[in-house]
Amino acid sequence: MKSSSNSFKAAREKLGNPFRRRALFLAVVLAVCLGGSRNASAQVIFAGDEGGITLTAGATGSGYQVEYGDQTLLGVAGVVDLDTRRRFGVEAEGRWLAWHNPTQIQTKTWLGGPRFHFSRGKLQYYAKGLVGIGQFTFPYNYAQGNYLVIAPGGGVDYRWKRRISIRMADVEYQFWPQFTYGSQSSVGVSAGVLYHIF
Repeated sequence: MKSSSNSFKAAREKLGNPFRRRALFLAVVLAVCLGGSRNASAQVIFAGDEGGITLTAGATGSGYQVEYGDQTLLGVAGVVDLDTRRRFGVEAEGRWLAWHNPTQIQTKTWLGGPRFHFSRGKLQYYAKGLVGIGQFTFPYNYAQGNYLVIAPGGGVDYRWKRRISIRMADVEYQFWPQFTYGSQSSVGVSAGVLYHIF
């Protein structure tokens, strides 16, 4: 029993190193994209734009690299953003990852938390820090478990029309600290369409 436990740990360490390198690479790319924009030196906020809130809802398609079994899962998400015009807001999302996996692994997450955003022209950049519940279905429906999930991330939206934005890229790093076989993580990218309700 001890030798099988050691072999499991060794296999997990082999899978973990390239995974962490990919996650770090994506985090660096996101930081460079967010840090590359500059403030306009002579911009003035009009009185009609000060204060107020905006509500946006939409759907995205997602691709995630899951550390357990080193698998890529595809799925969909529903997203709601409630923002102030002073750069702070909250985000809530529900994500279902269930496709592109021969072993029938599935994850569902329900997350929410604060977000910080700023706009440059038609682009809106944002960073978020979400927390919530994740449900993990093990291979071949062997078992299910509910776990705490912590998910920092960020991305960029493009304001295509007055009420429609394109979520060009949303990068999220999910950390599952209480997972059954020790903490695990996953990293993913999503893209989709958002509708501005008000």
